[in-house]
Amino acid sequence: MALISMKFGGTSVGSLEAITNVIKIVRDSLAAGNHPIVVVSAMSGVTDQLIASVQDAAVGNKWGYISTGQKIRDRHEVIINQLTKPGKNRETVVQELAALVVQHGELCQAVNVLGESTPRILDAVVAFGERLSARMIAAVLRDHGVKARAYDAGTFLVTDENYTSANPLWEETQANIDARLKPALAEGVVPIITGFIGQTRDGHITTLGRGGSDFSGAIFAAATDSDELIIWTDVDGVMTTDPRLDPRARVLPYISYTEVGELAFYGAKVLHPKTVQPIVGKGIPMRVCNTFNPAFEGTLIGAEMRPSESVIKAVTCVKSVSLLTVSGKGMIGVPGIAGRTFLATARAGGNILMIMQASSEQSFCFVVSDSHAGHSKREIESELKAEIAQQNVDTVNIRPSVAIVTVVGAAMQGTPGVAGRVFTAMGERRVNVIAIAQGSSECSISFVINEADLQNAVVALHELALEVVPS
Repeated sequence: MALISMKFGGTSVGSLEAITNVIKIVRDSLAAGNHPIVVVSAMSGVTDQLIASVQDAAVGNKWGYISTGQKIRDRHEVIINQLTKPGKNRETVVQELAALVVQHGELCQAVNVLGESTPRILDAVVAFGERLSARMIAAVLRDHGVKARAYDAGTFLVTDENYTSANPLWEETQANIDARLKPALAEGVVPIITGFIGQTRDGHITTLGRGGSDFSGAIFAAATDSDELIIWTDVDGVMTTDPRLDPRARVLPYISYTEVGELAFYGAKVLHPKTVQPIVGKGIPMRVCNTFNPAFEGTLIGAEMRPSESVIKAVTCVKSVSLLTVSGKGMIGVPGIAGRTFLATARAGGNILMIMQASSEQSFCFVVSDSHAGHSKREIESELKAEIAQQNVDTVNIRPSVAIVTVVGAAMQGTPGVAGRVFTAMGERRVNVIAIAQGSSECSISFVINEADLQNAVVALHELALEVVPS
């Protein structure tokens, strides 16, 4: 019997049609002799509603958060009433949902009294989306003959206290899964586990960051030694580019862990950037499939780097970023400037997406999100105050309204002329490259360009993904 971990995203559990498909997918997997572990997101849109309810509470809009809670409850109850028969199973889950919505109101009331939220309270509130979803899906599956049981992921997944973007504590999580989840699997239970959330050692709810349900699926797949992880979403697989930027985008039948990791980090929305981390070491294959087109095989993701017939495999991009440049003739040969700059950026909460340095050591630049650029600049200037005063560092400059475009493909590794083809494609479309970096894996090249040139650049580079190179 194969152990298959499945993660269903928000759109995959966001409607009557979608949940009907989920039920069929799980039952078909069981009929094929597999044992599924199911990780679910909140219904599409619910997390945003929960965040809005906290904002309403902070400004004293009591009716806003109360009505939001009731709307969310009603949405789940409609699904339950349509997909389960009257009886104890339905009554029990309706009571569980009602109790969770009451808890939501109590937390929002606390925020209302305080007049502000904290990351810890925010995590506790947004977690209600997954907690409601897991109970709903489990109840519907039970009504369709599946031995399903809902679990809050915090029962197993222990994290640090970095609220809103928590990190798993691997050894403790593994011990919990061995002690609590594996015995349930041995009893034939199909666990329906909340994605996105965990719990501190002290029992406080945390979240893994937006999109973290993919990461949750990979954590449970790795910790249970699953034979495969399937990410069920609303697209047919990993695509050669964003079809909104180029409608010619097509599904990749296969891509490696390394390649998909680069794509996810540089903007591809189909997977959370951390998804592959837990499963790489165990060589667990992953597949991305469409809940609304389950017969399609989707994209298989594995360890092997397979060259494609085209120059590159895929193109992705990151918007709403800024380029920060630190420059000065006095920096040449002075150790520690870059390290201190990056530590200052970290203190400002900035995640560095890309780094470039000239061989002369007179300047280096890096990319952060627009929202962290100004704060990062101020922190860097404070950190390098002495060097600026001595004129060893001339300036810390922000260039806004830029974007990162990344091309990915195993065929790039060790293949001469790929960079030339890429630059030629950009030049023919008159796209100005501001900065360039190549990943150490040699399967990606990233460019910083003006955001106004983004679609033009993506279309130009996507031509290389569609073009078959003669053997």
